[in-house]
Amino acid sequence: MQPTPPNTGSFTNLGIAPGLLQVLAKMKFTTPTPIQHQAIPIAVEGKDVIGIAQTGTGKTMAFGIPMLQRLAAHGGRGLVILPTRELAYQVEEALRPFATALNIRTAVFVGGASMNLQRGMLRQNPRILIATPGRLNDHLEQRTVTLKEVNILVLDEADRMLDMGFKPQIDKILAHVPKKRQTMLFSATMPREILQLATSQMALPLRIEVAPAGTTAANIEQEIFVVRKEEKIRLLEKLLEEYKGSVLVFSRTKHGAKKMTRSVRAMGHAAAEIHANRSLAQRREALDGFKAGRYRVLIATDIAARGIDVTGISVVINFDLPDDPGDYVHRIGRTARAGREGRAISFATPDQTNDIRSIERLTRTPIRRTPLPNLPPARALPPGEEQDRDHTRSFRGGRPQYGNRGSGGGSRQGFGRQGGQGGGRRFR
Repeated sequence: MQPTPPNTGSFTNLGIAPGLLQVLAKMKFTTPTPIQHQAIPIAVEGKDVIGIAQTGTGKTMAFGIPMLQRLAAHGGRGLVILPTRELAYQVEEALRPFATALNIRTAVFVGGASMNLQRGMLRQNPRILIATPGRLNDHLEQRTVTLKEVNILVLDEADRMLDMGFKPQIDKILAHVPKKRQTMLFSATMPREILQLATSQMALPLRIEVAPAGTTAANIEQEIFVVRKEEKIRLLEKLLEEYKGSVLVFSRTKHGAKKMTRSVRAMGHAAAEIHANRSLAQRREALDGFKAGRYRVLIATDIAARGIDVTGISVVINFDLPDDPGDYVHRIGRTARAGREGRAISFATPDQTNDIRSIERLTRTPIRRTPLPNLPPARALPPGEEQDRDHTRSFRGGRPQYGNRGSGGGSRQGFGRQGGQGGGRRFR
């Protein structure tokens, strides 16, 4: 059983300026989340903060509101560093109403976008830079940006950035940022590398932890099917018939996501794909179309696990289990947002028993094992497709390869536990 969230009161007693409280009220935000309730009063005082919180807990406003308030009062510039393009645009979108109210200009710098357009944005002197590490280093190398005025630094999804190999690029960025500054670091987990980063870069930071690592939302119903690899696509077709809402499907590989998108379209569903082989424009169109309802199904690699903030996703399907149990938590956190209920369904092959156990150890929750329903007949492969090449490993040296230079690319694979109580739903 998940712990009941504490009563966090209202935003009015957190030290937030009246102008920002008006924006919150206009957007119908009345009750802060636990991370907001604890982090905002500390951050508005200018203290360094380490926030440990899972995805979907409201971290953006936890650092965004104090940053904007302090920039409006004291001047300077804010810098937010994130691992993926999608997260960068998501943060900018969330901050925009508050920044507009304070006449503070923001700008996003990510790989895949035009350097010339970004140089144009810099000439307008934005007060907040939101960037992926690779593209920000491109600008630093070309001397098109200076970070000398940065007095508030935010490292968001810090553990993910280190997982993706961005540590050298983050170190280069930190060398350009003044040492006298406020630093806020947010992470879903607290590995040794994050502690080292905090020790070397932060001044007596206050640590806030609102949920243990691996905690999943209490209102997500989880289940798992043990299914042979060749039957996965037929099971997916059955589930897409069973559930009528919007569906986010995770594939371990880029090739698998591309092939699955074609198959889902052949089933008659509007589908889009997001992975590292898609251009920035294609990824934004897919995500915007999913948010707007033009696409019912979005098929993604782990590039999107922490980068999709869409209220109302009814089902998350792990077509492939991830390599890292922590990514399971981030994936299923895309549903049951904003207090809603959601469902997470995973496919595991018979040889992935240990992988399921790894997930259950992390989440401290048994996952119900559901018997396979009667599956629809196999469809013919789309023209030009080859059988069973979509989910082969593409690792080097036994480790997954992640996208770099701000692309946020990469995907993972793997686990299993004999979870549960069997049973299951009745299929039509």
